[in-house]
Amino acid sequence: MALKPPSLAHWFGTDHLGRDVLSRVIVATRLDLGIAASAVALSFASGSALADRAADEASIRQALGDAKPDSVEPTPVAGLYEVVIGSTVVYMSADGRYMLQGELVDVQKRVSLTEPRRRQVTRAVIESVGEDKMIVFKPEKVKHVVTVFTDIDCGYCRKLHNEMDQYFEEGIEVRYMMFPRAGAGSESYKKAVAVWCAEDRNGALTDAKNGKAIEMKSCDNPISQHMDLVRQLGARGTPFIVLEDGSTQPGYVPAKRLSTLLSQVDR
Repeated sequence: MALKPPSLAHWFGTDHLGRDVLSRVIVATRLDLGIAASAVALSFASGSALADRAADEASIRQALGDAKPDSVEPTPVAGLYEVVIGSTVVYMSADGRYMLQGELVDVQKRVSLTEPRRRQVTRAVIESVGEDKMIVFKPEKVKHVVTVFTDIDCGYCRKLHNEMDQYFEEGIEVRYMMFPRAGAGSESYKKAVAVWCAEDRNGALTDAKNGKAIEMKSCDNPISQHMDLVRQLGARGTPFIVLEDGSTQPGYVPAKRLSTLLSQVDR
C-alpha cells in the first residue's frame, strides 16, 4: 500500500498510488484559479457588450426623437441595428446618424434577413387589432385565416366577396377591415361606417357589395384605424390580402390559388 503519513519528503503524505498529496493540491488550486479567472473575464466581457448595446440603443432612440421605435435589435452586421417602428423595418448605425431602408441580404446564404422580420411585424400589427374590430366570414371548418382590406365600391373586392362560397370550400376564413380608397368623408367611407353600425354587419356588407341600399347610420367605429393601418402596410389598392404568416398579396386572388399560397406559408 502506497499511503504514507506526512514526512520531510512528503509534507502532506502520499495517496494510495504513492503520489505526493501536496503537489496535487497545488495543481488543483491552479486549475480552480484559472477557471475562476476565465469566468470573471467572460463576465466582464458580457457586461461590457450589454453596456455597449444599451448605449447604442439610447443613441438611436435619441436620434429618432418623437418617432418611438417598438424595438431596437442588433443585426449580424457589426454596428448595424434593426429598428421597428409600427409596421416599418429600417436599419440604423450604432450612433444613430445613418438610416437604411431596404432589404438586408445574407449574400452567402442568399436569403433576405428583412422579409421574415417584416412578415412577423405585419402579423403582430394585424393581430393587435383584434377580431372584434373586424367583420368575419367563417366557414364551418377553418383551415386558414386571411385578413382582407376591402373597399365596398371596388370591383375586384366585390368579385372576391361574391365568391365567398368558394373560399369557404377551401376552408378559408375571411376577416375584413375597411379601406375606402376615396378617403374619409367619401361615399365609400360612409357606406363602410353604415355597415359597421348595422345590426347584422355581415348581411349589410354583402348587400352593400351587391349594390343594394343599406340604412345609413353612424356610430363609434374602427374605420379610421383600419385606414391608418393599411397605409402603414404600404397598400395602395384593394383588395389587399394579409396571409397567416404576415406576407401580403395585393389584388384579387381566386380561392384555389389563395389556398395553394396558404398551404405554402409558415404560420
